[in-house]
Amino acid sequence: MILPRSLQGRLLVLVIGGVIGVWLITALFIWRDARRELDELLDSHLAQAAALLIVQQTQSMDDDDGEVDTRVPHPYAPKVAFQIFHEGQAVVRSANAPAEPMISANGEFGQGFATVQINGDAWRVFSVPGTRKETRIYVGERIDSRTAILLAVLRGTLWPMAAALPLLGFATWWAVRQGVTPLKKLGRSIARRGPDDLAPVVMTKTPAEMSPVLDALNQLFERIQTVRDAERRFTDDAAHELRTPIAAIRSQAQVALAETDDRLRQHALRATLEGCDRATRLVNQLLVLSRLDSGATLEFTKLDLSALAQRVAAELAPTAIAKRQSLEFDGERPCHVTGDETLLAALVRNLVDNAIRYSPPGASVLIKTAIDDTKALLIVEDSGPGLADADRPRLGERFFRVRGTTESGSGLGWSIVQRIVALHAATVNVRRSKRLGGLEVEVTLHAGNA
Repeated sequence: MILPRSLQGRLLVLVIGGVIGVWLITALFIWRDARRELDELLDSHLAQAAALLIVQQTQSMDDDDGEVDTRVPHPYAPKVAFQIFHEGQAVVRSANAPAEPMISANGEFGQGFATVQINGDAWRVFSVPGTRKETRIYVGERIDSRTAILLAVLRGTLWPMAAALPLLGFATWWAVRQGVTPLKKLGRSIARRGPDDLAPVVMTKTPAEMSPVLDALNQLFERIQTVRDAERRFTDDAAHELRTPIAAIRSQAQVALAETDDRLRQHALRATLEGCDRATRLVNQLLVLSRLDSGATLEFTKLDLSALAQRVAAELAPTAIAKRQSLEFDGERPCHVTGDETLLAALVRNLVDNAIRYSPPGASVLIKTAIDDTKALLIVEDSGPGLADADRPRLGERFFRVRGTTESGSGLGWSIVQRIVALHAATVNVRRSKRLGGLEVEVTLHAGNA
């Protein structure tokens, strides 16, 4: 069966089809039950009629000439017949009864009922021995009379039910129509919305079955709004931060083109390369932040935090060497954690890069990893100027930079660090380093099983 596409049409087809199916099954059971009860009732009447004939058989055999006129003004009278046979001869019978016994005498047939064919018609016959020897009484009724009575009974029972079906169908249509009205209202409400309208959908008297759908829809709107805000924020950040390095690169390139002194030209070209590096670093930071803001699916795997930190430190070692800094690594191996390898690498890179860039030439930077049964530690500390207590609460604000610093930066690194820490259910603490005197950052992650 092909169902309509609309929910209302499907409900109507299924409900009305189910009602009609139940009605037909009910009618079948009523017909079978009524027929059984009617057969039992009429069989009992045949047995009672036979009993009356037994009581009167003596008088009937003496007085009657073999055939009794049973014509009475009743429509069922021709459909009932009786016979009394004595020693194989018909003693008394009704006018519509055949001359032969209604039940064949072949074989032994005691008292009881039988359905036989007489002159092409089906008869229900009751046979019983009489009071005299070799006497047998037959009382029969045509089956079609029983069928007519059964149909009359069923007409009185089933016709009202059949007449009620259209009313029931209309009531079902009205109930289904009222039931799907909230869905239609929801559809109209969403259709009227503009592309920028992501406010929650509010509906009064919402059915309980629609509440999960409405909640899921509002949560979807909220996620879409979050993604759109992240995209706008990313665009604003990129436009805000890329404007400065691009302008600097352009300015230095113009200086290099106009300069005739080779030394000054080389200085301008080096400044151009530094501007390109800054722009590249900024773009990478923005891309990482965009991934975090977009809610992209993370790939959490078991990894060795010590190996990861050592690899990142090796990548940043040339930068530290260029500033004549000491970059030291102290890590326990293995140091297993569960997390996203790309994001944890970005976490380590931002912390170490900040320590290198904001520490003066000749400073020391220490990277340390440690583990116990329940947690893994990543510690990055330096011998730089550190951070004032008043500035620590502002760490993580986009584009926040410590006043007085001469290092270039976007202020996005700490925002990235805090987002990665939150996604890994970790914690980060910032304090003054007791060993080196500068800034110490400690990240605590959940340890993974080795």
